[in-house]
Amino acid sequence: MVAPIVVPAVTAPITLRLMRRHRGAALAISLGACVAMLVTAVVLFAAAQDDAIRSYALGNWPAPFGIVLVADRLAVAMLVLAAVLGTVVLGHAVVTGADRRGWHFHPLFHFQLMGLNGAFLTGDLFNLFVFFEVLLIASYGLMLHGQGALRLKTGVAYVVVNIVGSALFLIALGLLYGLTSTLNMADLAVKVAALGAQDQGLLRVAGLLLMAVFALKAAVVPLHLWLPRTYAATMPVVAALFAIMTKVGVYAMIRTVPLIFGARAGAAAWVPAPYLLPAAMLGAAIGFAGVLTARGMREQAAFAVLASTGTLLMPVALWQEAALAAALYYLLQAVLAGAALFLVADVTMRRRGQYADAIVPSPRFAQQDAAGLLYLLAAIAAVGLPPLAGFVGKLLILDASFAAPGWPAVWATILATTMIGVVGFSRSGSTLFWKATPQVEGEALVEPIASTRRSRAEFIAPATLLALLAALTIAAGWVTMQTGATAAQIMAPERYVAAVLGAGR
Repeated sequence: MVAPIVVPAVTAPITLRLMRRHRGAALAISLGACVAMLVTAVVLFAAAQDDAIRSYALGNWPAPFGIVLVADRLAVAMLVLAAVLGTVVLGHAVVTGADRRGWHFHPLFHFQLMGLNGAFLTGDLFNLFVFFEVLLIASYGLMLHGQGALRLKTGVAYVVVNIVGSALFLIALGLLYGLTSTLNMADLAVKVAALGAQDQGLLRVAGLLLMAVFALKAAVVPLHLWLPRTYAATMPVVAALFAIMTKVGVYAMIRTVPLIFGARAGAAAWVPAPYLLPAAMLGAAIGFAGVLTARGMREQAAFAVLASTGTLLMPVALWQEAALAAALYYLLQAVLAGAALFLVADVTMRRRGQYADAIVPSPRFAQQDAAGLLYLLAAIAAVGLPPLAGFVGKLLILDASFAAPGWPAVWATILATTMIGVVGFSRSGSTLFWKATPQVEGEALVEPIASTRRSRAEFIAPATLLALLAALTIAAGWVTMQTGATAAQIMAPERYVAAVLGAGR
């Protein structure tokens, strides 16, 4: 259970030491570590099929006094998703040479994976804060990878926003610890339910602060302004990994609200409920409006990530088992589709020379038809059209929300934003891949490429992500069975408490 944290923690300093003089060995170790994390995640996922929740006490200190890791269905599913994305993105970085734009790409990449995996496995709110900081510090370096004035400018804003979020996180943790004398999630579930009436006001403040921090990480409206500029300025290969970062904020909400702030939490019961659904609908609308008005492929992909988070949070905000199951299916495809859009933007801008990723007509470029096909498929997935998994995910959300209060607003938002997304991606795709301008004599459009084989290899990573989206569609029955079982575990917090603290609690 500790391997998903230990492997990247060990790999990062090794690659730092070897990269300058033994690049081949460093690359082999880096890629091998990603494969090892993927194998470990799959093994944990297979073990979780017995529906048991496993805990591991580091140093053999019993919960709630020591550090505890918890592997349930939700945690291991997120581990598999992070490992798959990390392996594909790192492979693309090596094939395209994007990792050569700075000496520290591989160490930062693995520290980022360490932070992600730790956030998924931890059973303690303070260690959730620690792993958030690990992945954020790594993301600061990755965001600046490749240098440039624009990246530095947006990077400063990104750092400031997250420092504010970290400060609020610590304040919320201080309030919760002052009220309950614990930050172990399972112990919090017990002690929050036992708080008296005199503590309910502070408890609600702590809960709202905690949800505000998670909303900031997830770029929930109105705390979303940092995301489009940051992701659009970042190298596409880095932004593809960042596609999962906003979903970590959503994961934290799903992890903590039913467990700690569920029906037994008094004044803090379902604490984000009045605000989350309107914010989610507004986020989906703003995101797809950005897709329609974007001026570059990376900017469009960034707004698509924002839109997917809004769509994802609509079923989450209902806090019902069927809705959570639909949300988890949509989460899987949203991460893969967002990453695919960034990688398609990367292979396209590498071939357009001075036009880069600007959504303007250009002369034909190398492998334009292949890039156009990948863009079409990624857009279909991101907007939620058949036959890819985005369509299945949206159908599941519509079906799960039908009996919930306010379902007409949810349906109207999803259907309207889907139409806006179709128009936005259609406009961009036709401009980029169908409208050609005459070639200017002497104009260099394509960067020198080492070989045709390498050029074609750049399409492997985005094609792999799209193949995974197709697999999610084909295996939708099995996947929805998994997400349904996961949602049932989430909505039964007493099982989590018993697994961590013992059956007597």
